[in-house]
Amino acid sequence: MKKIKIFPVILLLCLFFSVLSPAALALDDPAVTAKAVLLADADSGRVFFSQNADERVYPASLTKIVTVFLAVEAIERGDVLPTDEITCTAACLEGMAEDGSTANIAVGETMTLEEYLYCAMVESANEACNVIAEYIGGSIPNFVQMMNERAAQLGCTGTHFTNTHGLPDENHYTTANDVYLITMEAIRQDLFMEICNTVKHTVPATNMSETRELSNTNGLINSDSPYYRGYYYEYARGVKTGHTSAAGYCLVSTAEKDGMHLLAVVMGGTGKENADGSLTYGNFVDTIALYNWVFNNFSMQEILGSSELVCEVPVAMGSDGDSVTLRPKDVVVALLPNDVELSGFERDIVIYSEQSGETLAAPIAAGAVLGEITVSKDGVVYGTASLVASTSVELSKIQYMKEQVGTALNLVWVKIIFWILIIILVAYALLIIRYRTLHKRHQKEARRARQELEKRREEEEMTRIFGVDENRRGPKPPQENGSKADGGPRMDYFSREDVSGRHTVKIGTTIPGNDQAKRDYFEEFFRRNQEDEPQEEKQKRK
Repeated sequence: MKKIKIFPVILLLCLFFSVLSPAALALDDPAVTAKAVLLADADSGRVFFSQNADERVYPASLTKIVTVFLAVEAIERGDVLPTDEITCTAACLEGMAEDGSTANIAVGETMTLEEYLYCAMVESANEACNVIAEYIGGSIPNFVQMMNERAAQLGCTGTHFTNTHGLPDENHYTTANDVYLITMEAIRQDLFMEICNTVKHTVPATNMSETRELSNTNGLINSDSPYYRGYYYEYARGVKTGHTSAAGYCLVSTAEKDGMHLLAVVMGGTGKENADGSLTYGNFVDTIALYNWVFNNFSMQEILGSSELVCEVPVAMGSDGDSVTLRPKDVVVALLPNDVELSGFERDIVIYSEQSGETLAAPIAAGAVLGEITVSKDGVVYGTASLVASTSVELSKIQYMKEQVGTALNLVWVKIIFWILIIILVAYALLIIRYRTLHKRHQKEARRARQELEKRREEEEMTRIFGVDENRRGPKPPQENGSKADGGPRMDYFSREDVSGRHTVKIGTTIPGNDQAKRDYFEEFFRRNQEDEPQEEKQKRK
């Protein structure tokens, strides 16, 4: 019975630990002891880890990064040349600490600008920084002002310089974040990286000195460092060490491995004494720990492939389709934790035609850039790529003509001409309708007038021939002598009905202006009278 009761408890514990397991698998922060730390991706600028990065600290010889960086920029602009020969003045040796780092450059000694740069970065010579500053800035104070102005341009908000080398001064300070901003800009200069990544360098003999052998103070890249041996790191590249009792042990460096490019800033590191009397330098220990933390737990991962079809965009006047599919032009990779879920990334897509409010129209060539996509997570941007057409879209000539016609019709002057033509056509149509109406009315009136005229002529002719008054309905009284007053034949017994009969009308219509028609009529008239005459009368005439 006891075993049965214990079993459910075991199941509950297993369930409890399974729920807690994701938290247990979360990536722990690296263990560091320095006062201010910052670790970033040197390619994208993304910060992986920071600790007190905005707290004010003393930079010590990290100041020399700014001095050499400004000199390299002056060379890139063409203001000065690396081969320019410069003579050290007495002002360049003022304020030098007895125990400060030096290349033993004497007043009146001449060497090239390039050799002074190596002395400043490799040997960390304080006086070399002053010589560089005086030559480029015209004076040391003027160059220090240039340093502060350039730092402000790069976005530094917690930095103020009072000298070119970093010897202690309470008004000479910076932050880990500001040093990161300056160094990120400096390492983009090839000459700067070439100098600061030099392990050993020989300065040719000068007018006052034999050749000098310089050995880099950075123990990460120089296994024979005169100060920090035992910290050689095979993936490290540059940049600069720094130390004063006020600043502690400082180190700015970069490292590259498996496509990962890192930049680490460690300031205010401690020096721990060992049992054998040697010191363990916290700036190197922390830097190596930061790099190993990334290299062991992060990797370059593809978060957006170039063959991935991202979206479709409508296309006007296409002959073989009304849309085009977009894909990333380049692969987007980012340095990410190995256990990251790629599905959790957000994508921000911008289509240029939609952004400008224009219509995307054919023809479109395959590979044409039509937009861009940005991949981010939790507010951090991991990469951006252009969006290009995956296929070409040919122009439809019919659609193009329709589009051109539609565009033309939308022009103001075309609209004005169009409406003027419409008004003219409407006015013309109204004139045609009015003309036809008036014409029909005129024809009707003319036809009526002709009919009345013909009727009046007929009546006049019938009156003239038959003596029939159109207002009289019966025959005229017979003449005593049996003939008309004008001596013509007797025709007074024709009534109006006889005249309007078929034969009479036919004869009447041929009477006006036709003598032959008159003769025919009389012949027919007498012929009929003779046919109707009684036989007795015929016999008597015979």
